[in-house]
Amino acid sequence: MDLDTLDLAIVVAYLVGMIALGVWLGRGQASARDYLLGGRDLPWPALLVSIVATETSTVTFLSVPGLVFGEGLDRSPGDMRFLQLPIGYVVGRMIAARVLLPLYFQGELFTAYEVLKVRFGPVLRGAASCIFLTARTLADGLRLYLTALVLEALVGLPLPWAVVLTGASTLVYTFFGGVRAVVWTDVLQFVIYMAGALFAAFTLWSAVAPGLGDLLASPAAASHLRTFSFAFDPGDPRTFWAGLVGGAFLSLGSHGVDQLIVQRYLCARSLRDAQKALLWSGVVVLVQFAAFLAIGFLLWAFYREHVPARPFATGDDVFVDYLVHHLPVGVRGLVLGAVFAAAMSTLSGSLNSSAAALVNDVLLPLRGRTPADPRAFRWARIATVVFGVLQIVVGTSGLGGGSIVDQVITIASFTTGILLGLFLLALLRSPTPPAAAVTGLVAGAAITAGIHFLLPRLAGVTVAGLWMALIGPAATFGTGWLAARVLALRT
Repeated sequence: MDLDTLDLAIVVAYLVGMIALGVWLGRGQASARDYLLGGRDLPWPALLVSIVATETSTVTFLSVPGLVFGEGLDRSPGDMRFLQLPIGYVVGRMIAARVLLPLYFQGELFTAYEVLKVRFGPVLRGAASCIFLTARTLADGLRLYLTALVLEALVGLPLPWAVVLTGASTLVYTFFGGVRAVVWTDVLQFVIYMAGALFAAFTLWSAVAPGLGDLLASPAAASHLRTFSFAFDPGDPRTFWAGLVGGAFLSLGSHGVDQLIVQRYLCARSLRDAQKALLWSGVVVLVQFAAFLAIGFLLWAFYREHVPARPFATGDDVFVDYLVHHLPVGVRGLVLGAVFAAAMSTLSGSLNSSAAALVNDVLLPLRGRTPADPRAFRWARIATVVFGVLQIVVGTSGLGGGSIVDQVITIASFTTGILLGLFLLALLRSPTPPAAAVTGLVAGAAITAGIHFLLPRLAGVTVAGLWMALIGPAATFGTGWLAARVLALRT
């Protein structure tokens, strides 16, 4: 389907505006401290919005509403149980704000993993950073893929070119603007994608409101509005316990030790400002997820009356179909701009934080240099380009399949769980030998991989990805702690 001229003009104006704003915000930067940390002088409300916008990618915008719709009108119906997850997010952020954030304000750090260098030495710091870089590239490449699907559907642009257009647009303003551009464009993008979501919700409400009263009284609606499940099923990621416990540990990892978010704290003026940004972001995300799930319910109500010619392959396709075929001219361009905003806010933060990790945790230590070296600024920009290209490669590789939101959560649960285990070892009062920490890292990775890949084949037991957010740190911390005790007995 071809975009109307007005819709296309809105999208082009948005992309050009983001690039121009990023270039303008990046003027005057001359050091890695400016480029990667914004001079440590960014206000906490902007950092709060940036945190929310960064974790709100196209996955949230398109995939979360599909969780309520399910895989069809009558088969595998969805519900609102995903809302249990951000409850765990709030709990995890409270713990991270009190326990982990103070670590990042002991000296002038550039990345989260410098804490591990102090405790365990440079090798483990580099290993942790490489784990982060791998996870970011894969997960954000999937997010880029999902955004490109919308562009492909709307304008008929082949998927690889749609990936390149989205990825390259984000890369340009991140390259020139650095983290200052990332944060302030995040603020603008948050406003844009929430406005787009509200416009889409309004059009849906207008279409289904006449029959909504009768529909809400039906058993089918009650099923789709189901929010809580207190059953204990390790294979089901939509239970209250998986949301509370898994969500808390996932948030503790993603917002406590993941460089993508930690970089925002390092840009704050003080520890207290960083804590305020983190804690309030949990509340905003909870409300935001509720809004996107409500859109999912409205989509289900809409398609009961406007049955698609062919069943949707996955819930991810539902909102895309509505955007393509049912939004009025002008509104479609606005909502498509919102989809881009949701994607670019995450991708830009990913590129800048990945550059910070590669330069400060890998390249500078290998060359025996410090972040004050003038070359660090140039290397950071080069690294931004490298990761932009890598994410485009992942986005065009065809890795997408099934629910993207579940894939992204599984990747995050694996990697941040292992890293969280290392940070918990670092928090122990009695020093943990580096060899014990390495043992914990290797064992934690092996145990989580075994549970995810081998257990279903050997025992027929499937463990939901959210539980990996608990299993990963428990396995890493537990084996590392035991290795430390064994080494202590030998000395």
